[in-house]
Amino acid sequence: MYAEERRRQIASLTAVEGRVNVTELAARFNVTAETIRRDLAILDQEGTVHRVHGGAVASQNFQTTEFTVDARSKSASTAKNAIAHAALRYLPQAHGGLFLDAGTTLSTFADLLSQNSQARHWSIVTNCLPIALNLASAGLDEVQLLGGSVRAITQAVVGDTALRTLALMRADVAFIGTNALTLDHGLSTADSQEAAVKRAMIINARKVVVLCDASKMGCDYLVSFATLDDIDVVITDKGAPSTFVDALRERGIEVVIAEPGE
Repeated sequence: MYAEERRRQIASLTAVEGRVNVTELAARFNVTAETIRRDLAILDQEGTVHRVHGGAVASQNFQTTEFTVDARSKSASTAKNAIAHAALRYLPQAHGGLFLDAGTTLSTFADLLSQNSQARHWSIVTNCLPIALNLASAGLDEVQLLGGSVRAITQAVVGDTALRTLALMRADVAFIGTNALTLDHGLSTADSQEAAVKRAMIINARKVVVLCDASKMGCDYLVSFATLDDIDVVITDKGAPSTFVDALRERGIEVVIAEPGE
């Protein structure tokens, strides 16, 4: 596991559990206590956690920092690939409709769709420029890219035109990405315009499937776009804290733990 991914999981565990211990973290990630202390020092400098004697406690600040698509694509790549494969089981019947949100995990999922012979039987609507280009280049006929403004940092289409179009559409399944997932704040992201498009997809879909690697659990971003009541399925990876997974299931959400190589 790369240091960046380990720190993301530590941040998530701290947010979920409220407090983490250096010794327990070292055992969990099979590294030295000194390595964990360095991780906590970096996370403390970023404002993600607060260091205390023997460990760290959660920060209560809402995050606003966004990373480029290229930077995010290199983070938790094994988990994202496993999640994308697990999401295939939630595709609708032939001739059904899908909403595909923007995001690197969704892009990995779209890569799998582009190789699926059944993909020609679905109507796919997306607000992600790379996903639309990928699927169209694969020869899929029913791919619609929403109109609007393109956010350079995420390559997502946003704005009133996209929202007006989505208001007229319905889909069997919305596959949604998120920057963060908490029990209190639900799904959240840094940008209000992207949040509005995600929200519109959720409202106009029969089923909502969230693709969320473990590093995003317990994190909180500024703009909430869905509550837990809006979610049907969460697909995550084996790094997800068991207490968090149990809490989601108690809320009636189906949680899938994706394993690499499935």
